[in-house]
Amino acid sequence: TVRTWDVNNEKKHKSVFKPRSVQGKRVIPTTCTYSRDGKLIAAGCQDGSIQIWDRNMSVHTKFHCRQAHASGTDTSCLTFSYDGTVLASRGGDDTLKIWDIRQFKKPLNSADGLPSFFPMTDCCFSPDDKILVTGTSVKRGGGSGKLFFFYRDTFQKLYEIEVTDASVVRCLWHPKLNQIMVGTGNGLAKVYYDPVKSQRGAKLCVVKTKRKERQAETLTQDYIITPHALPMFREPRQRSTRKQLEKDRLDPMKSHKPEPPVAGAGRGGRVGTHGVTLSSYIVKNIALDKTDDSNPREAILRHAKEAEENPYWVAPAYAKTQPKTVFAEVEPEDDETDKPEWKKRKI
Repeated sequence: TVRTWDVNNEKKHKSVFKPRSVQGKRVIPTTCTYSRDGKLIAAGCQDGSIQIWDRNMSVHTKFHCRQAHASGTDTSCLTFSYDGTVLASRGGDDTLKIWDIRQFKKPLNSADGLPSFFPMTDCCFSPDDKILVTGTSVKRGGGSGKLFFFYRDTFQKLYEIEVTDASVVRCLWHPKLNQIMVGTGNGLAKVYYDPVKSQRGAKLCVVKTKRKERQAETLTQDYIITPHALPMFREPRQRSTRKQLEKDRLDPMKSHKPEPPVAGAGRGGRVGTHGVTLSSYIVKNIALDKTDDSNPREAILRHAKEAEENPYWVAPAYAKTQPKTVFAEVEPEDDETDKPEWKKRKI
């Protein structure tokens, strides 16, 4: 369908136009447009027909042409001339045709050999209504997309512009600016203008020169330099992050590896994982007496051999005057079994 809407009430359309084929079956419209005075609505359909309605009469068409373009192709654009009597159509059958809506059975002129691969390829009139312009499509690597200009009356080719190495899809000749805006298949947008005949638009951008940067704007940081400043007060020169990281690596304080968590019993003055507080740690370790106080003499003599071979503390100072060390012999404990009862040690 083709529908008209009130922009102030988007919930409901104003009127519905249903294009029909010769047999009365539904056909799909691919493009539509208003006439310049807004009284007519034209639609190009997939069966190749162009159907025009009065905006107040939505049932029957006011003008129609059944074989305007090849059936099964998408008519990509319809546009009315500024005087409102001529309609131009860009067909998916690689043609550009111009029609007089008062004699709508046969086109006034036609141009073929204009490939179009897109269902929205445009055609438009010049502001003085004398020239018709459209774009062409190309396959990748198949040449350049062009913009063709035709005389409206004779349909003789006036001029062509190679835009880029992609398809020319959209084009608009602005009536007030007198400039041509072109959109291509590779995302490029171009504006063509005349230095004399064009008004404003792109001309406002072209005449602008690059503004010189003021010296004050180029300084990122203002330094206050005093001639008699001491070296200790000078601001350090800004260095790169990498050099700063290398300097921090050499600093023993900044590159100090943190102590790992204590596992098991505490050591080195650090509390283990037994408790959160020091008191809870001490309570748990009161019964764990790990020192062997059964024979302190043997505990000391365990290190006698090592101290004799590698003297470190006292022995070197008395190396020349130290006499031979004499330890008391271990006396066997007396057997108390034959002692009287009152002489036995009480436990």
